[in-house]
Amino acid sequence: MIHAQISIYPIGTNTTSVSFYIAKGIEAIQNIKEIRYEINSMGTILESENIDKIYEAAKIMMEIVHNLGVNRVEVILKVDSRRDKQVKIEDKVKSVKKYLNENKI
Repeated sequence: MIHAQISIYPIGTNTTSVSFYIAKGIEAIQNIKEIRYEINSMGTILESENIDKIYEAAKIMMEIVHNLGVNRVEVILKVDSRRDKQVKIEDKVKSVKKYLNENKI
């Protein structure tokens, strides 16, 4: 399973808020087959068994922001490819929470 975190930063807009641009980018990838996503405060987690789907989503999100009139877009893409077992986004979170619960006094 492949997980990636994508963060998109429109540069040179009239506002410090980027929520509109991020929403449009996410909206544009909702119909890509073989990909799941989860939004968080610092980016979007993408999940797929196919790295090309991750790259496709990243390209679409960047192009959508450009098409909205933004001349410069910074994209940070961090990829985690794991082949020994199938781990979903929520499984990673559960694993961390399990250790947090074990260490409570």
